[in-house]
Amino acid sequence: MNTFEKKLMPPKGPIDVVLDTDTFNEIDDQFALSYMLSYKERLNVKALYAAPFFNAHSTGPEDGMIRSYNEILTLLDLAGRADLRDVTFKGSADYLKDEKTPQISDSARHLSELAMNYTCENPLYVVAIGAITNVASAILLNPEIVNRIVIVWLGGHAQEWPDTMEFNMMQDVAAARVIFGCGCPVVQLPCAGIVDHFYISEPELNYWFMDKNPLATYLAKSTINEANAYAKGKPWTRVIWDVTAVAYLVNDDNRFMDYKIIPSPICQYDHHYSYDVRRHPISYVTKIKRDALMEDLIERLTK
Repeated sequence: MNTFEKKLMPPKGPIDVVLDTDTFNEIDDQFALSYMLSYKERLNVKALYAAPFFNAHSTGPEDGMIRSYNEILTLLDLAGRADLRDVTFKGSADYLKDEKTPQISDSARHLSELAMNYTCENPLYVVAIGAITNVASAILLNPEIVNRIVIVWLGGHAQEWPDTMEFNMMQDVAAARVIFGCGCPVVQLPCAGIVDHFYISEPELNYWFMDKNPLATYLAKSTINEANAYAKGKPWTRVIWDVTAVAYLVNDDNRFMDYKIIPSPICQYDHHYSYDVRRHPISYVTKIKRDALMEDLIERLTK
């Protein structure tokens, strides 16, 4: 097994990691960041990057990014990790205009410089759970980092899905094409059809999280309030799939998920995949072991 192939497998032992997140978009980002912070013995967080997003929770990509930046700071305070405020950066104000021009931001600059401290044998792990704009921009700013990082991205849908109109991917198809085409080791966690199996319900939140500690209570209340606003008294479950991207980094003996190696897909602008078996390989998550991961999430966030 060569060095590239090893980087397509879950890492062993402590690693350095950064998280790129549209934290104000959905509650799953808050769970994912909190889960990452709980693994201090395995995951050495070197930086946090705010990603752009545009939906009902923002007035545009830049506003979404700024709201996400502020939400990261809120979570750091709740988690008792104010020490990470100094390595939390604002990201792109917009999506890529094409596949050659980066969106310049503090996040893109920082990642393009930070990654140079790593090597092919000892890479920096880049966990991305939003539009992949910041990461693609860092690669465009400094292509040399391709051999010094591993990208773990929750984006796109399962290959069997009829389209790729998943929120993270469809916001910035150009950025997705950059990361899947640059030759970097990539781990893809597809949303619909794979990681949408990781969900939580109101009874679970009330029983396992509520009033256990300030952070757990914040996560529970935020999830319940948002879900009840649209469920209007009906039963509901809520996907918190972003957690799975972090869980991949601690997936010892495939305890949380299964994966396989496939040729890197081609993300098309018409929101479909194309394929070429000659392209470099990526790791593709195929199954989430929901209960095992939920047990670990509860244990770690309610201590």
